Amino acid sequence: MWVRSDRPARMIVETSATESFTRPRRWQGPLLGPGTDFTGRTALHGLPAGSQVHYRVLLADPEDPRRTGEPVHGTFRTVPERRKDVRFVWSGDLAGQGWGINPDQGGYRAFEEMRRRNPDFFLCSGDNIYADGPLTETVKLPDGSTWRNIMTPEKSKVAETLDEYRGNFRYNLLDENLRRFHAEVPTITQWDDHEVLNNWYPGEILADDRYTEKNVDVLAAHARQAFAEYFPISTLRPDASGRVYRVQHHGPLLDVFVLDCRTYRDANSPGRQPEDTQGILGAEQLGWLKRELSRSRAVWKVIACDMPLGLVVPDGKSDFEAVAQGDPGAPLGRELQLAELLRHIKHQKITGTVWLTADVHYTSAQHYDPSRAAFKDFAPFWEFVTGPLNAGSFPAVKLDGTFGPEQPYLKAPDRTNVSPAEGYQFYGEVEIDGDSGELTVRLLEVGGKVLFTKALKPGLVGQ
Repeated sequence: MWVRSDRPARMIVETSATESFTRPRRWQGPLLGPGTDFTGRTALHGLPAGSQVHYRVLLADPEDPRRTGEPVHGTFRTVPERRKDVRFVWSGDLAGQGWGINPDQGGYRAFEEMRRRNPDFFLCSGDNIYADGPLTETVKLPDGSTWRNIMTPEKSKVAETLDEYRGNFRYNLLDENLRRFHAEVPTITQWDDHEVLNNWYPGEILADDRYTEKNVDVLAAHARQAFAEYFPISTLRPDASGRVYRVQHHGPLLDVFVLDCRTYRDANSPGRQPEDTQGILGAEQLGWLKRELSRSRAVWKVIACDMPLGLVVPDGKSDFEAVAQGDPGAPLGRELQLAELLRHIKHQKITGTVWLTADVHYTSAQHYDPSRAAFKDFAPFWEFVTGPLNAGSFPAVKLDGTFGPEQPYLKAPDRTNVSPAEGYQFYGEVEIDGDSGELTVRLLEVGGKVLFTKALKPGLVGQ
């Protein structure tokens, strides 16, 4: 459980099987103070599996625990022990390209729409904030109307200090749709580049005149601490020690493997080197992923990657930001690491892998097949892309043929930075049937329209 106060306070959580709270269970939380921007978390243990839990969070005066603020109420479902229907939603990219919280548009409408679908959890595939994307009060739209942003001091410039990064996370919480969503839907969160700045990698030195701090490692340290304070990730402590990558078990039907494609990557480059042991994951994370996939007994193994695999995402004129670099031949650069992972999945007979991502600000489905690929030592699999939640939308990028992608569905605008007022805001939904184990992916546009549906049967390779 996570909360933020506006002053020093003691966090207290009460849980109950019913909304009446006739026999609540009480959990004593930490003292909240300026060291964590008045944020705090409390771990709840021993809750009944597969159950609806009601909770309320109280903030108490540290000097007089009898004095408390108004409780914040919410509810969530715990993870089941047995086979049971699973439903979750995923997306990414919030408040990017100058499009913040617009009260005239109803704020972050995607979150209210996703909440009403009653998911078990939400997977955020990164770009929770745009720390490098200042907002302005108004933006003129192509039709002559005006987009109006809610403004805060921290959103008027690029984030450099710890407090400025914290302010970017606080900004999103001004939206009532987002607050209501988080009160009811557990979130599995990963990060990508805009939690720090666009296309960053460790060791980078900036030439961007907007920044007085040019060392990206310094900026990333501030961003990582703010990220750790604002998201209660079990493997990442509020002081930012620990790691973002992890596996989340959701009963016998589903494991979610959350990757970190930022912290351990090598520098963005043309990606043509014949050897690359560091790649986009780093050797240690790659080893962890291979071990955890081999150990998993879940029917479905969702690999949550903050960047797409076969989409060519450029960084400037000659460098590349993701795995693919446009050469359809044998794996080179970061593709070598992906080839190693896909080979491991095939040779270890690991079934049920599905890749989910966001990042490119449009929605699409890719099927990868060795019969179409330059690299052939892997089993066919699917990758689904969605987003943004509330950011600019962009035209589609090219496919790289190394791993044989085919794209049965794509929706993207034909020009850059299309505002949320014009649509092109997307999220995805995954449902797993508790009886048959069949997994169904739906790509949706904000407004509720289902754009594409794909059903996958358990135990089958390729599909």
